[in-house]
Amino acid sequence: MILLNGVSSSGKTTVAKALLNKLPDYFHYSLDSFDLVIEQMEDRDNNRLIPVATEYYFHRTIAMFADTGVNLIVDHVIHDAFTREDWQKNLSGYPVMSVGVFCPLDELERREKERGDRRIGQAKEQLEFVHKEEVYDLEVDTFRDGLEGCVEKILQQMQAELE
Repeated sequence: MILLNGVSSSGKTTVAKALLNKLPDYFHYSLDSFDLVIEQMEDRDNNRLIPVATEYYFHRTIAMFADTGVNLIVDHVIHDAFTREDWQKNLSGYPVMSVGVFCPLDELERREKERGDRRIGQAKEQLEFVHKEEVYDLEVDTFRDGLEGCVEKILQQMQAELE
């Protein structure tokens, strides 16, 4: 599996979708998409919420996919200690190519405003935790490297790991 970890608006989803064009045996699985499942179950307007972090279930479904041989491109934000520890606890035994997805703060802020579906300042807040302890197989910068550059670097890293 390929883990794309980075703050909101760093370009993880865009990179994942571009990778799918080059890796037809892979499927994109994102925390944002999984949260939609949880959202449909909950009644957030009336504060009727599932009392367990979404990431708890997300990590276990990743393992279920991996256990059945499904290749995933995981689009994630490892944003707090629980998420980091739960990821490690549940997925440390799986073959994962870990990719840190970076982007300069001013560009993250521009993207947040342009998207209109993110809370302004979310990426900056996440930068206080994301990437602080992770050790990546590869780091990409969606602003500096561009989309095609990021995809090419990931594909080269995959090839290197196979050799």
